[in-house]
Amino acid sequence: MNSLLKRQIRKFLTPELAENKELEKFLLAVDKSYDNFDEQSMMIQRAMKLSSEELYHANNQLRKESQAQKQVIEQLRNIINTLKLFELSSGEITDNLELDGSKLADYVNNQAKEIVTINKHRDDLLKNLEKQNEALSDYAHMVSHDLKSPLRSIDVLSLWLLEDFGEKLGEEGVRNLELIRNNVQKMEDLIIGILDYSTIDKGDTDFYDVDIDFKVKDILKTTYIPEHIEVNILDKLPVIKGDKLRLSQLFQNLIGNAIKYNDKEKGIINIGVTPKRKYWEFYIQDNGKGIEEQYFKKIFKTFEKLENNPNSTGIGLAIVKKIIEFYKGKIWLTSEIGKGTTFYFTLKK
Repeated sequence: MNSLLKRQIRKFLTPELAENKELEKFLLAVDKSYDNFDEQSMMIQRAMKLSSEELYHANNQLRKESQAQKQVIEQLRNIINTLKLFELSSGEITDNLELDGSKLADYVNNQAKEIVTINKHRDDLLKNLEKQNEALSDYAHMVSHDLKSPLRSIDVLSLWLLEDFGEKLGEEGVRNLELIRNNVQKMEDLIIGILDYSTIDKGDTDFYDVDIDFKVKDILKTTYIPEHIEVNILDKLPVIKGDKLRLSQLFQNLIGNAIKYNDKEKGIINIGVTPKRKYWEFYIQDNGKGIEEQYFKKIFKTFEKLENNPNSTGIGLAIVKKIIEFYKGKIWLTSEIGKGTTFYFTLKK
């Protein structure tokens, strides 16, 4: 059995309870639930990393091929311009031109074949990449399902132990079982976050009108906001082209972070927008802890956290950044330690 879990459970068992055969079945079930858990978790992270690396290398390859095509086109243009400088008389080419008409035609023909070959290679590369990403997406869903199954078993068995043996375990034993259940919930949230991150730029890409003002107000109605925190919408938020799921996730994560990391007796969160010529510049401002400048880029990476918050999965801002980039926007922040942070991001009009 996982050594930490084994130690924590047995630590608070009475001798009578430790010899209970039904409890041994429970411990065995928990032991089996942990089999290969860490390995599967690492596999899904490697799958995400592999997908990102393949996209990066594929983009570089396509960029090189595009540059090669431009060079070929420029060479053909130079040949045509060169031909215009020569005059044909009596079937002869003047000015010491080394290529005769036949050789020049062969050269142009070879270049055309090269362009066709490059285009075919590019199409094959894109199709292969699409298949690989689809396979990786299916694999991520499969592994996440395998990870959720033991987590749910642990949660159910821990609840059963609390209900049936809570009094015998004592206060500290109950507290440790509650800690187990909280960590199970945290792990399930992380798995869901990983799946959300890996599927942001996949699936339905239809854009339609989304009323951001209505959407943000709806998010605030369903979000737990402590009494000491005040959330203000300072401007009438616009209607933009997008889809409700991604945009809801974007605003929900940023607003949730502003609430979660506010350490003031009177927390204030302001939401607003500044219209620009081609895009909307949104901002979410808080008077919370603040973030040191050296961490401005780090917080947008997956599994990166600035502090050991038990309620944080370390993937929320990575999802935010990926959604904004999906909509061809940008995100940045300003912050002052002890005074608060403002996140800015753009969405096209």
